[in-house]
Amino acid sequence: MKAVRIHQPGGPEGLVYEDAPEPYAGVGDVVVRVHAASFTPGELDWPVTWVDRGGRDRTPVVPAHEVSGVVTAVGYGTTGLRVGDRVYGLTDRHRDGAAAEYFSAEARDLAVLPDTVTHVAAAALAMPGLTAWQALFTHGQLRPGQSVLVHGAGGGVGTLAVQLARDTGAHVIGTGRGAHRDVAIEAGVHEFVDLDQRRFEEAGRADLVFDTVGGDVLARSGAVVRPGGTLVSISAPPPAVSGGRAVYFIVEPDRTQLTELADRVRTGRLRPFVGATFALPDARQAFFAKQRSGVPGKIVLKAVDDD
Repeated sequence: MKAVRIHQPGGPEGLVYEDAPEPYAGVGDVVVRVHAASFTPGELDWPVTWVDRGGRDRTPVVPAHEVSGVVTAVGYGTTGLRVGDRVYGLTDRHRDGAAAEYFSAEARDLAVLPDTVTHVAAAALAMPGLTAWQALFTHGQLRPGQSVLVHGAGGGVGTLAVQLARDTGAHVIGTGRGAHRDVAIEAGVHEFVDLDQRRFEEAGRADLVFDTVGGDVLARSGAVVRPGGTLVSISAPPPAVSGGRAVYFIVEPDRTQLTELADRVRTGRLRPFVGATFALPDARQAFFAKQRSGVPGKIVLKAVDDD
């Protein structure tokens, strides 16, 4: 089969489209024919990308752990999925990713995908959707009537956080650069703060602040959390919040949440934002496009041109 691989730690310039061994379904695994995959721009910088769970070097590696496709084989002890199922999910970063024609994953990291949801949309939904869900509801404990400040509201995670928060009945303020204004407004923010023109503190305090940006934005965010509120970050551990909570987390696969997210897409309550698509052999260009131009939304690699 063909796969996108990188043979030593480094940046996207090391990605090559080449022949690779076909995967197999281990205990609790499935093999998936990849239709679409997506990635996090900085994943080639993560130490976890280059080692297995025992800390051993596992190069060459295949990136992109956000996937949608069709199950072609089921391993011993696997439950919940069968051959022919359309599936999507977020997979183990200690294993090869989905920038390939086929890959294997733990079945528990995948959920069945409704027929009316495209593979491109699903690949763009998996990681951002789970991250937004866990930030707002698992860690932020968001309730109807509360206010939410979303930093990076025009990004892949931010656009889904805005939609989920608004659907819950929250008042949503989004921040970002001016180039992301239209995407954030389309996602449903009640107010957008252009960080090139205005300080986000001017928008007032919020019950929940969700940071996807880090740096100075995160450092200043504790001051706008209302008493009893929460600051949640995926960029770095946040500063302490006086009279509130501060939470840092790394997204985890969750089949139940994946199922709920896909159902919201099916019913029109949620829409992942796809900024661009690239053919699988063009993965190197896709990584560079996301890193250099700040494409709003998600970039998706298409292994099968069926959407």
